[in-house]
Amino acid sequence: MEEKDIAVGLDIGTTKIVAMIGRQNEYGKVEILGIGKSKSLGVHRGVVNNITQTIQSIQQAVQEAEVDAGEKIEEVVVGIAGQHIRSLQHSDYITRANPEEVISERDIDILCNQVHKLVMLPGEEIIHVLPQEYKVDGQAEITEPIGMYGGRLEANFHVVVGQISSIRNIGRCVKSSGLELSGVTLEPLASANAVLSQEEKEAGVALIDIGGGTTDLAIFKDGIIRHTAVIPFGGNVITEDIKEGCSIIEKQAELLKVKFGSAWPGENKDNEIVSIPGLRGREPKEITLKNLSKIIHFRVVEIVEQVYLEIKNYGHEEQKKKLIGGIVITGGGAQLKHLKQLVEYITGMDTRIGYPNEHLAGDSDEETTIPMYATAVGLVLNSIDKRRKKEEEKKEQEMLEAQQPQPSIFEEKEAETEEGEALEKNHETSPQKEERREPRGPRKNIFEKWFDNFKDFLDNAE
Repeated sequence: MEEKDIAVGLDIGTTKIVAMIGRQNEYGKVEILGIGKSKSLGVHRGVVNNITQTIQSIQQAVQEAEVDAGEKIEEVVVGIAGQHIRSLQHSDYITRANPEEVISERDIDILCNQVHKLVMLPGEEIIHVLPQEYKVDGQAEITEPIGMYGGRLEANFHVVVGQISSIRNIGRCVKSSGLELSGVTLEPLASANAVLSQEEKEAGVALIDIGGGTTDLAIFKDGIIRHTAVIPFGGNVITEDIKEGCSIIEKQAELLKVKFGSAWPGENKDNEIVSIPGLRGREPKEITLKNLSKIIHFRVVEIVEQVYLEIKNYGHEEQKKKLIGGIVITGGGAQLKHLKQLVEYITGMDTRIGYPNEHLAGDSDEETTIPMYATAVGLVLNSIDKRRKKEEEKKEQEMLEAQQPQPSIFEEKEAETEEGEALEKNHETSPQKEERREPRGPRKNIFEKWFDNFKDFLDNAE
């Protein structure tokens, strides 16, 4: 097996851990080769609270996926979410020393690095800086300022913040499971890649990913992510309500929710009853489906209203920020009966259920295209994208090296002598000259640089 052939996504969720192996076919679509799933025992609301149990769950899911695909997993892209993730909007600017020179990648790097100096709450760190749009000398709505002239460069940023200890714990679990961490991605972004089309992102769309422990929101407009939020409620609180309301055990509550649950209580008649076996020879319990739907309805309304408040905070009622694509619901919670109708009723926005088949091959197994696996599919896509970028960088580097004329032995010696003399005379060279001499490859974004530092930390940790 060639390592570059396969891509692996690892979704560490509150209720389940999914390892998914995929490969890109000749048509650019993704084929899912294998899936492994295990019960998530050491994660609460997206945050690891038991390292040992999480490692065991990861190993179980990975082993199952390896058997399913007949491939060995060595490195994975992991999704991060959890109640500790928050986002904010920030504007910043730099005044350039020489406005007569065109704006370069270096100027954008300086501006982005300036955002990283923002003061955060204790234990928090900026993990993602996403430039939204730029302004050059007051000229607004510029998407790509490189190559333009200007003295003042401004930008609006979408900044994603998280508790660094929580992210490091996930990294430690992955490494302790015998896996290499090749990337870290925000789960709402991964889910969005799997279920949204480019047209929807351009038109404006809100993606709601209802997981077990959290509900993730990602808002896109003009093809750019504009807002992200993690709401600390998910399918688990609905199960908990059923358990308490019907006085039954958790396993039975989960089964009731999946098999008979509905977000709309009006459809059930009073005489529709389901019988639950009693514990250790006790009498069976009879529960009306109308009551079950009422319990589910109240909790789902609460979750949807919290999400809608975040959409309002983004300002979707403004003409410029209007979400023409409406709402897309995905994740395990999206499989709840009549959820689409309830979301439309509360928000008044067009809604559809998001299936992760946007980039999958046509002959994909039905099991892989259910909303529950949206994040895992998105992480596989992210892994494939990372590999493609690496290969492009490598090719570009090789081309640059090939273009440089190979000096003869005499020229090499002469160059070495000249270089030695130059270094003795002057140790310093101007940054512009230095930049010109280096072969330029594709620029790493801020998140990739942050990930490199994070990986170094994990490698050096005891």
